[in-house]
Amino acid sequence: MKDVSDILGSPRNFIEEEIEKDIREGRVKKPIHTRFPPEPNGYLHIGHAKAICLNFEIAKKYGGKTNLRFDDTNPEKEETKYVEAIKRDISWLGYEWDEREYYASDYFEKLYAFAVQLINQGDAYIEELSAEEIAEYRGVVTAPGRESPYRDRPAAESLGLFKRMKDGEFEEGSYALRAKVDMSAPNMHLRDPIIFRVKDHVHHRTGENWKIFPMYDFAHGQSDSIEEITHSLCSLEFVHHRPLYDWFISKLGIYPSRQIEFARMNVEYMITSKRKLLRLVDEGKVSGWDDPRMSTISGMRRRGYPPAAIREFCEKVGIAKRDNMIDMALLESCVRDELNQTATRVMVVVDPIKVTITNYPEDKSELLPLDNNPEDEASGSRQVTFSRSIYIERDDFMLDPPKKYFRMAPGRNVRLKGAYILTCDSADIDEDGTIHEVRCTYYPDSKSGSDTSGIKAKGTLHWADQKSALDVTIHQYDRLFTDPTPDQHDEKDYMDFYNDASLTIVKTAKAEAAIANSQPGQAFQFMRRGYYVRDSDSGSELIFNRTVELKSSWGKKQKR
Repeated sequence: MKDVSDILGSPRNFIEEEIEKDIREGRVKKPIHTRFPPEPNGYLHIGHAKAICLNFEIAKKYGGKTNLRFDDTNPEKEETKYVEAIKRDISWLGYEWDEREYYASDYFEKLYAFAVQLINQGDAYIEELSAEEIAEYRGVVTAPGRESPYRDRPAAESLGLFKRMKDGEFEEGSYALRAKVDMSAPNMHLRDPIIFRVKDHVHHRTGENWKIFPMYDFAHGQSDSIEEITHSLCSLEFVHHRPLYDWFISKLGIYPSRQIEFARMNVEYMITSKRKLLRLVDEGKVSGWDDPRMSTISGMRRRGYPPAAIREFCEKVGIAKRDNMIDMALLESCVRDELNQTATRVMVVVDPIKVTITNYPEDKSELLPLDNNPEDEASGSRQVTFSRSIYIERDDFMLDPPKKYFRMAPGRNVRLKGAYILTCDSADIDEDGTIHEVRCTYYPDSKSGSDTSGIKAKGTLHWADQKSALDVTIHQYDRLFTDPTPDQHDEKDYMDFYNDASLTIVKTAKAEAAIANSQPGQAFQFMRRGYYVRDSDSGSELIFNRTVELKSSWGKKQKR
């Protein structure tokens, strides 16, 4: 272990303060060792991102290491596909666990031996009460529970029944192993909790080898101890479980991992419950766990959120001791700041209207240079084609505009990005007011970068050349829920706030030709529109998901 003076730094949060206190006072005799322990029963979400960043960054800061351990103790809901998705998400976020990939199922034999030890010590017994009877005997918080009639069963008898449970002789619900703690404890978790139960399900790793499975509260703490985790960082919901974990450690005489709790990350308009997210998938409200509207890490990746932005968001939110609700605008601001530095600028016209430049030669076409990203000098430039007919956004033209309207209108000048200044002469309009085509003239000496025309134009429009423009499909996303806290209304189901307008598919868009070479997952700034990403499942189609709008309201909110 490094010298203390080489490890201690400037704590940023209360967890680091506690760790540094442990180091200074000699309670930690080895390098800091943390773990991230997901259950493989669904995809990871934004709340898990905070826990991932915390565990890996804490270990990195203090020269330690982090394990990835799957708490796979419930074969009914766990699948290998979730294991693979979790590993993929953690790697994508930028963290690696090297060879330290473990599973609670690796420790089933050890956990069974721990249970046998507790039985032999008189600290556990085989229960025959039904689940309903166990709940009734446990009582309520304001009054002590009642002891089971099987609580004083002889150890030898419990050992025999426990082995028969393991051998698969009993049906589910017929027998369970309970820890003999304290039926009068105010903490309900200490009222003789079940630590092993019969489960007749195929496990994703052990197959049919095991007929009994440890409860989460028994496997979790003991797995930390087996791996000699120095600091078990858990969300606040586990604060009342800690006395039970400490009881097991004391009774078994095993390595005492220290548990420290922190507040979960709750973000507006996002659900952070795998069970509730699964319901969205099962009911077809989304296309899958990686739907770009989902709060899953896979969904955010598909929507175009950069991993660096998520890490920055977790850093800005910080570590708290109380649950709170985070403004989603902060997350979007982090995404926007990162993409502003890295995303290639392209011109895409979402709702096109044709513009014909009547004094531009019909047989002429030219190449004009545009910067790929003015925020990145190394990004270079590209060539875009320009000819007589182009597309502009429909809402960039108005027949009778107000005074401070600086886009295209009859008799007004406007510049095309990287090209020329145009003036509008006329438009073809249907009886219902639909505009089919706008006719303009251009100033040949007004080319961007070499303008000698002396003509002034206050507005600049993006555009797409008709000859080379590509048809693209755009998925415009809004909030998945209409309420910022959809699952915090006692009188309503969170599905009541599902936003039916959270996805709009646009098939009319025209994009500059450079986008043809884009790769799935590649991010772009559609000029004046927002940030978009080529959909990871787009194949040969040009499908783009809107990541985030161009402008942020976060700074304005902070100034209020």
